[in-house]
Amino acid sequence: MMRLHHVPGSRSFRVLWLLEELGLRAEILRYSLTDGSLRSAAFRATSPAGRVPALDIDGQVIFESAAIVQYLTEREGRLAPLPGTSERGAFLSWIGFAETQANIVQSLNLQHIFLRPAEARSVPLMRLETRRLEMTMKGLEAHLQGRETLLSDFSAADCMLGFNLDAVFRFVRPDAYPSLLAYRNRMAARPAWRRAASLDGESGIYSREFYELPDG
Repeated sequence: MMRLHHVPGSRSFRVLWLLEELGLRAEILRYSLTDGSLRSAAFRATSPAGRVPALDIDGQVIFESAAIVQYLTEREGRLAPLPGTSERGAFLSWIGFAETQANIVQSLNLQHIFLRPAEARSVPLMRLETRRLEMTMKGLEAHLQGRETLLSDFSAADCMLGFNLDAVFRFVRPDAYPSLLAYRNRMAARPAWRRAASLDGESGIYSREFYELPDG
């Protein structure tokens, strides 16, 4: 059986969701962001950066969500345009875009939530990263007008990007992004997303619905 190294609420949810979309089962090995388990020698031997997701599959370990998503879709022959087809470039572009956006969210998570004491935070950096996040959202809003999914049909790129959007709307209010909000809600209504959410576990990352920028 496949084994997914997973932290609830983290980017490993992308893989958990995709597995459900593909009808595949994996043993879920859960870790915590705060108990040191990701820094252990055993886990670092699995994922050199000490990050989830990592997937034990076919006698090997694959780490990084984008790599796992591409491997699974190629292995199963589903939920991704084939190399050489017209949408393959867009598929790969949106996977990369999802990682760019997730890295901005990660920076905002660090500044708003994880840095202690509060004086250690950089308000100028928080404002800059919020503006960068808004730029990604404006591009998505324009792309999604009149569309149900990123490509012509649902694909693993939607798993990559759709995961980001709960976090995105904790730092930028949705008023100016109706198409993006509707897309987020469509993704969260998918049966496979709901099944993955039931398997995810308690994340504990966010304690607020929205994080305001501090004064300063």
